Amino acid sequence: MADTIFGKILSGQIPCHKVYEDENVLAFLDVNPLSAGHTLVIPKEPAETLDRLSDEAAAALGRVLPRICRAVIAVTGIREYNVLENNGSGAHQAISHVHFHIIPKPNGTEGLGIGWPQRAFDHKTGAELAAKIRNAL
Repeated sequence: MADTIFGKILSGQIPCHKVYEDENVLAFLDVNPLSAGHTLVIPKEPAETLDRLSDEAAAALGRVLPRICRAVIAVTGIREYNVLENNGSGAHQAISHVHFHIIPKPNGTEGLGIGWPQRAFDHKTGAELAAKIRNAL
């Protein structure tokens, strides 16, 4: 993953507008923002998708994401925002390195646009699926 843009940012080959860094996490402004304050938060551990990330790296991300969200809110004054993380190209992941987007939503035109095609829920099938997921844990 050192050859991804995020790997190159982590190694210092590509500069970024850093907003946060510790031993496990780096956060910086997106150079193609959907709105002012659009921030990317990445683990320093190389992992393509969230399920491949170690528990330790995931915990480090979980500790800092709320803190970075609060800072983006404080600076932009925008209280509505999306936190987005995609896994795999079929799910719109463009860079093969885990990354979270914090995207302020200042109005109806800026920020993340999203569709949510809801489907009917079958409770019997849902119960079976929930049991299978529990057993996989």
